[in-house]
Amino acid sequence: MTTHRKNKILIVAYPNQGQINPSLCFAHRLVNLGVNVTFCTSFSVIKRIDMKTTHHGLTFAPFSDGHDHGHQPTTTLQQFISDFATNGASAVAEIITTAAVEGQPFDHLVYTTILSWAARVAIAHGIESTLLWCQPATILGIYYYYFTGYESLISSNNNNPEFPLNLPGLPLLTIADLPSFLSASCPMEHEFVREFMKDHIDVLKFAPRVLVNTFDELEAECVKAMEKIVMLPVGPLVPPEILDNSLKCDFFEKPMEDYIGWLNTKSKSSVVYVSFGSLSNLSTEQVEEIAFGLIESERPFLWVIRDGGQSSRLRNLEVLKKQGVIVGWCSQVEVLNHQAIGCFVTHCGWNSTLEALAAGVPTVGCSQWSDQPTNAKMIQDVWKTGVKVKRREGDGMVEGKEIKRCLEMVMEDEDIKKNALKWRDIARQAIVVNSGSSIINLLAFLDDA
Repeated sequence: MTTHRKNKILIVAYPNQGQINPSLCFAHRLVNLGVNVTFCTSFSVIKRIDMKTTHHGLTFAPFSDGHDHGHQPTTTLQQFISDFATNGASAVAEIITTAAVEGQPFDHLVYTTILSWAARVAIAHGIESTLLWCQPATILGIYYYYFTGYESLISSNNNNPEFPLNLPGLPLLTIADLPSFLSASCPMEHEFVREFMKDHIDVLKFAPRVLVNTFDELEAECVKAMEKIVMLPVGPLVPPEILDNSLKCDFFEKPMEDYIGWLNTKSKSSVVYVSFGSLSNLSTEQVEEIAFGLIESERPFLWVIRDGGQSSRLRNLEVLKKQGVIVGWCSQVEVLNHQAIGCFVTHCGWNSTLEALAAGVPTVGCSQWSDQPTNAKMIQDVWKTGVKVKRREGDGMVEGKEIKRCLEMVMEDEDIKKNALKWRDIARQAIVVNSGSSIINLLAFLDDA
């Protein structure tokens, strides 16, 4: 069979951290394999990237999406995505056309989750495209089945969170384990996301191969579950310093606080790291409950609270300061790699989940929305590297005593610790040059094999 090596690739990435980070890692991996890569996203993202840490062979092509200061609270998510699509489609078309006129056409276009319009732009310009799915293969599987025969079953049982779902090739799930966009409690302003996911499935009928930020061993059955979709796991797409802590290459410039100096004073596996990502907004009551659980656990902690005003209003702030450290930002990959970290309390975003797996850190899952409930289910019941919290009936609050219970379980359970280390080793093996399963998959993609 004749193969055609892809030598020049355009990557179009949605401008949030959950997709920018893995797609940048993917771009770097391609450049290391000798591919000419152009990375296209909004100005608001590109201007925050620390160019000192990016590969010299990577070209950036920013465009104005109408929100050059990023997504603001006054703009609905639907409007933001719509503006990015409108401005992005014309920008990507111009980039493709200009490259062709200059005699240096792109071989291929890779686009991230939510950007199925980019595939249509590629089709219009005679270029093949591939989706880079920045969530687990299991999530893509759930959406695939939802839109190809299981929608009525799921919808008719949406008010029964314990209703079991046996989807082919996927772990046994319940309604409560599904992505929030498919749940009965999904806010009306987020229901439009279902249409984006349906469009992804429709587009995949024409380009059925998908690059997935996972690795073969992590979701072995799921990556082969859908007959009409070929999944190529190419992850974990995590910053290289999570795999080699001698490297320092955070993509984004950030202020530094002396949390590492503090961690250096703590004994091995003794510290609880708490962070809920870049998008989660917890209520004041929920933050207070977390504080109570940390105090009751009597363990040292490093807690990231992005809202400085929220942290300054904590009732037991002085007690908390004696027991741990609260910061507005930290380098998560650096923290997860620190020998003092024994547990990660997380929202279970996919980037954070993969970073914890690759670092061998057990987790307490406090999922919020999107793919996070499914990720928390996998962490507890499939990979067994942590536990997920139980929420209070009625309002869904996670009480402080529940935080304490989960911390004790994760920090003291030897099986969970062993599983975390097992998956760390498998994750790192997956991207070993020439022999790792994800590298083999990536080379197959580049060679059209």
